[in-house]
This record gives sequence, structure tokens and C-alpha cells, in this order.
Amino acid sequence: MRAFSRRHFLIATALSAVLSSLRSGAAAAALTEDGARRLIDKVVADINAIINSGEDREAMFRDFEKLFKRYADLNVIARKVMGPAWRRATPAQRQAFKEAFARYMARKYGKRFREFIGAEIKVTGVRRIKSFYEVRSVAKLRGQAPFEVRWLVSDKSGKTKFFNMFVEGVNMLTAEAQEVQAMLRKRKGNIDRLIRDLPKAA
Repeated sequence: MRAFSRRHFLIATALSAVLSSLRSGAAAAALTEDGARRLIDKVVADINAIINSGEDREAMFRDFEKLFKRYADLNVIARKVMGPAWRRATPAQRQAFKEAFARYMARKYGKRFREFIGAEIKVTGVRRIKSFYEVRSVAKLRGQAPFEVRWLVSDKSGKTKFFNMFVEGVNMLTAEAQEVQAMLRKRKGNIDRLIRDLPKAA
């Protein structure tokens, strides 16, 4: 009886410690204004490093792909961009689409960011919008007027990631959803063909 009681006491103590750790971890993980700013500070620092690295075009695209996978919430973005077809896609197709879309985005936006060589992107402000944060940044190009890039940041996926961006007022999610879904319609809804062709469309 004593062994039984002692065993239950140890289990209860362990469970209590685990639950306490989970509660404190959840509280610590709650997204804050500083957390959103830190994420985009990292994104911007990495972009600045890539565009001023002196690497060739293909190397820069590979670095942009790694950056996108590291900091973007690919699950949210891919689901929104693929639209209704996401529901009928298999797990393997969803994963393949995320990989293809990351390559597509790296090439498409990487081409634009290559124009920034010698320039700088700087975070200028943060504001809360409902359950997420908008982080504003300004891109300063040599000999051209600065323009704004806004990032939407959330931790709903369990990690702090950006799930949308606005470049000169253009909504990335909306624009890419329209483009990708038009590509899918041209392929008569064939998800595998979309996955195959997407990286080449950038």
C-alpha cells in the first residue's frame, strides 16, 4: 500500500511540474509587440545581408528560399494561396506545393530584392491588429524614393512567423492567390501539374 501511494505521489508531482511548465511556456510564447518587431528585424537583417552579399543570382535565390521557409508561415500562406483545392489535396501534395511555392516566392521576390543592392530596409513601427501585429518597414534605394513594406505577424501556428506582406500597398496573399488559382484553372484543377510548373512561373 505504501509503495502504491508513493508511486501515485511521484506521478502526481511529475504531472504537476509538466503542467506548470506548459502553462508558463504558453504564457511566455504569447506574441508581443517586441516579439513581432524582433522577427521582422531578423527578416530585414537577413534580406539586407543577402542583397549586399555579392552572390550570383542563383545563390541569392537559394538564400531567399531558405529565408522564406524560416520566417514565413508556409502552412497558412499555402492554404490561402491554393484556395479550395487545398481541401482535396493529399498530405504529400500539400507538402510538395509548399516546397514549390517557397521556390516560386524566392525567385519572384528575389528578383525584386536584387534591385535593392546597396540599399537598406529598416523597420519603422509596429501596431497590433486584432490577434496579430503589423510591422512596418521602409526600403531605401539609391537614387529612388523610399517605399513601404508591411508585414503581418502571428504566432497562431505555434511559432512567431509572418503570414502576409504588403509591398507598396500590394497584398501578397491576395495577389498570389489570384495568380496561383488562375494557373490551377488553366491546368483543369490538376494539382500535380501546378506543383511541377509553379517554380518556373516566377
